[in-house]
Amino acid sequence: MKTKMEDIDQLIKETLTEEEAKFYDDLDEQNLWQMISGLYKGKNSWMVLVMNAVNVIALVLAIYCLIQTFDVEKTNDLMLWIAGFFFCFVLMSMFKIYAWMQIHKNALTREIKRLELQISSLSSKISE
Repeated sequence: MKTKMEDIDQLIKETLTEEEAKFYDDLDEQNLWQMISGLYKGKNSWMVLVMNAVNVIALVLAIYCLIQTFDVEKTNDLMLWIAGFFFCFVLMSMFKIYAWMQIHKNALTREIKRLELQISSLSSKISE
């Protein structure tokens, strides 16, 4: 399977111009760190930075709420501190889910661009 994919990639690169082949190489699969760093590039990079700052604040607040649960004596206060902890935990979870959705969106966009490039390569080959 690996050699068939490499053969197909080689055939595609042969039909592309030098500039298109370089662009095709840039669309190759990324590892996890490249995907994460891809979140900080583009139009919404400011939002990722704000979300990370709020995520750190929520973590500190969650730890504070957890510590406070050991110091209270009333059940009502205990329930409030635990509710604060769970709220911070849910907030952090939502930010993580959003980030993973963005990573998947970027990967899907990269694959669509690869397909578009392959289609344009094939259409230019057919027209010749």
